[in-house]
Amino acid sequence: MIVIRSLLFNTYLYIWTLLICLVGMLLILFPRRYFVAVLKVWTKSVVKGMKLICGIDFDLRGKENIPVGGALIASKHQSMWDTIIYFDMVDNLAIVLKKEISYIPLFGWLTIKCDMLHVDRSAGAKALKMLVAKAKKCLKDQRQIVIFPEGSRAPAGGKLDYKPGVAALYNQLGVACTPVALNSGICWPRHSFLRPPGCITIEFLPPIEPGLKRKEFMTELETRIETASARLYQEGLERLNRSS
Repeated sequence: MIVIRSLLFNTYLYIWTLLICLVGMLLILFPRRYFVAVLKVWTKSVVKGMKLICGIDFDLRGKENIPVGGALIASKHQSMWDTIIYFDMVDNLAIVLKKEISYIPLFGWLTIKCDMLHVDRSAGAKALKMLVAKAKKCLKDQRQIVIFPEGSRAPAGGKLDYKPGVAALYNQLGVACTPVALNSGICWPRHSFLRPPGCITIEFLPPIEPGLKRKEFMTELETRIETASARLYQEGLERLNRSS
């Protein structure tokens, strides 16, 4: 049953994404806000499809910690779900993405039109300098910058090394950083076709105020995100065991 549901959902996801991208191309000459509205519709539809087809719901915690206006958000990253859900959770999103995403036909072009922050990770210090410059403009435009400090999807219950980009943004922007923990990898495992039923939990943690030194900030950020994510992972496993 999980295989059939996963097949149906993945088919729905990719066909619906293609249709949304085609609609986006028709709006290519319109202002950015129209593209953002289209992506919000896409997000809501994907979330509903997950629930109806796969039996995957989600729980939002720490809603009071979701920043409004120009802000920096550092999120755990375990699946594609993490990048999808933020379009519906913050008002004016700017996700830090690897540059290769922009090369994907249609979808990548939409991320360019939506003015996401594409980073050429092979460019080293130059890439960080460009990222900071773009991020400062986003703050002036009252956008919420979302960065995944690990740079890639970590396995459920695991972690990857935290990259320096988040520290550069925190130090150079001079704003608080809101950590986010989640356990999406349980229901949407990386490199896996299957979508096991369950409930994804995403939790916005209290912000880390500006002013910490780089090493102190990175230690605090990683400790908060990984501790909370480990807790959510255990909760997710227990929930799956009770339902099986």
